[in-house]
Amino acid sequence: MDNLNQTSPDSFILLGLSDVPYLQVICFLVFLLMYIATLSGNLLLIIVMRINPKLHSPMYFFLSNLSVIDVGISSSIVPVILINTLARDRSISRLGCATQMFISLALGATECIMLAIMAYDRFAAICKPLYYNIIMNKKLCFCLAVECWSGCFINSSIHVALTFQLPFCRSHHVNHFFCEVPPFLRLSCRDTQLNEIVVYITVVIVTVSSFLLTLISYVHIISSILKIHYSQGRYKAFSTCASHLIVVTLFYGTTSVLYLRLQSSYSHKSDKIVSIVYSAVTPMLNPFIYSVRNKDVIETIINNLSRRQNL
Repeated sequence: MDNLNQTSPDSFILLGLSDVPYLQVICFLVFLLMYIATLSGNLLLIIVMRINPKLHSPMYFFLSNLSVIDVGISSSIVPVILINTLARDRSISRLGCATQMFISLALGATECIMLAIMAYDRFAAICKPLYYNIIMNKKLCFCLAVECWSGCFINSSIHVALTFQLPFCRSHHVNHFFCEVPPFLRLSCRDTQLNEIVVYITVVIVTVSSFLLTLISYVHIISSILKIHYSQGRYKAFSTCASHLIVVTLFYGTTSVLYLRLQSSYSHKSDKIVSIVYSAVTPMLNPFIYSVRNKDVIETIINNLSRRQNL
């Protein structure tokens, strides 16, 4: 506890998940297993999409982007959780904290927009099948990915700059397990209304607009699927969208709860749970959600495993 009470002006203390010894061990093991599963699942998915020519399509291009994002989000947060869970010194430098906040914010926003782009891709594939290759051409896919990544990194730099120009007079003890915007706004003795307005504007522009684009895409998709007369065709169309819908629900649900309430109805425990879901659980589940329902991915894995056994 002595280390928790001593902090320099240029560092912060992350209070973490728990101070109970046996709970710390449990948390460490759980997060370690989740991190291993996240890295294994996403890297395997990326490799499978690279080695199978059938998977060199717009949908899998965006899915590989999503896997890179999930690895990045998990790697920017979970290793810090693992270190701080068992370490006595839970301090993190201002620069280290700003870097972690920058990466997690940028990748979180990128994932949000990427999910909307993937919904539009499914709309084009199901509702405009004859024009799909023209609509989702390589140039458009590349431009969408570049604009998504670059725009979100610029947005993240604005939030980090606004957050760390605040004076943290109340405390340097952050009641969280990683550096995130909402807990830092509560440490400042200055009025944070400008910061909150910028956060709300970003949530509306990025999260709400992406969700609306996803919703509109799926309204058209479901409408088109219902017009299919044979049941096998309807099932096939629904199965291509089910995985994406599950991921969308998990991601939008958790991030919206955290960033739309900032000061009001705040709870340390509930915010930590929400953060765990979108920073550790969702990146772990995404590759399994997509691969379990995808025959091409499963066949590629099985075929490569059987080839290695025959060698």
